[in-house]
Amino acid sequence: MILSTLGNADRHFDLHPLFALAFDFLRNTDLLALPSGRHNVLGEEIFAIVEACAGRTREEAKLECHRRYIDIQLVLEGVDEMGWKPVAECVNPATDYDAARDIRFFNDAPSSWIATPPGSFCVFFPEDAHAPLVSTGMIRKVVMKVAV
Repeated sequence: MILSTLGNADRHFDLHPLFALAFDFLRNTDLLALPSGRHNVLGEEIFAIVEACAGRTREEAKLECHRRYIDIQLVLEGVDEMGWKPVAECVNPATDYDAARDIRFFNDAPSSWIATPPGSFCVFFPEDAHAPLVSTGMIRKVVMKVAV
């Protein structure tokens, strides 16, 4: 898991061959003008999902993980307090892995919470369970899905 700002994104390019392209999209697109939903960047290799919704409570948020994609979750408006826990330490699954949606949920509680303000992002790798969209207000964000 990484917490950083868009201004420091270059420091993470060496972690994955598609990160430079994903961050280029985030830096050079008018993200606030994008409607909610999916936006293709590089086919199934990189795509963006724009979300705008009311935050939920920590109790309502479920940990989730993905196997095929890395998430780069950039907050545009509001503060997203994201929960985190290593997948290896999650022992209470809420669902089986759904390959079609590339997601699995857990009933475990996060081991830590990361308050992510506008202009900051979290990177969640397949080994990172995360519980996003926790806030007392509205959240607008872009989730870049980068194929592992």
